[in-house]
Amino acid sequence: MKPEVLGVRGAISTHNNDWADPGFHSQTSWEISVVLEGSGIFECENTKERIEVGKVIITAPELPHRFEGMNRNRFGVIHLEHLTGCLMELLSKLCAGMSFRILSLSRLDKIRYEQLFREWLRIKASFLKEENRNNEAWMEVLILFLLEYTKDGQQALTITRAADYIRENLHKGLQISDLAVLSGMTEAGFRKQFEQIYHISPKQYQHQCRMVEAKWLLSSSVKEMNEIAQQIGFERLHSFSQWFKKQEGISPSEWRALQHA
Repeated sequence: MKPEVLGVRGAISTHNNDWADPGFHSQTSWEISVVLEGSGIFECENTKERIEVGKVIITAPELPHRFEGMNRNRFGVIHLEHLTGCLMELLSKLCAGMSFRILSLSRLDKIRYEQLFREWLRIKASFLKEENRNNEAWMEVLILFLLEYTKDGQQALTITRAADYIRENLHKGLQISDLAVLSGMTEAGFRKQFEQIYHISPKQYQHQCRMVEAKWLLSSSVKEMNEIAQQIGFERLHSFSQWFKKQEGISPSEWRALQHA
């Protein structure tokens, strides 16, 4: 018997006014919905939760649920059927064994996800030589992105705003007191929540983001070392080189050369 082919549907649903599903509905597919703009309500079983930009809602097949949207809103929606073993494994990890799950993307990661999602829609609309393989590959990329970058918990969106601030201000010194104020928390409360969500301290997170940005600039640009160092918060090139070598075992110049070898 011919194996079933992965079934994939996707679209960006846009509404300029309030709307609501007429009642609970279910489908035979997995559903992944990401709030790209606006806010709304998600309801299923004994759960009714307000959802806003960056929220990711995953529902398993045959689960009765409903959505509402408020004012102007956009949702990026994917339906998946006849999953391959790899995709099923990734979705199971994303859902953590639950019939539905609500996660959060930070503002920056929501932007990156939407860019990927739109590119997939463009490619999906093309005449493809390997349509099924394209769908499988893109679904792996999108689900892996969600697996890597979504966060769980009621405080997730609040803390990810602070994390986005760190990522957008790598050239600045890190003051926990400022981040705590930004998040509306005490310093102790902020540290605790941050470490619960990211599993590292804010300072360690800043160093991690600096390394990611440094490697990105070293591999994708022709910027001088001095400029890269300053862009990620090092006033002196020597300090940047020492820091990089301590983390990676080789200098940034050597690391760049290896990428182009």
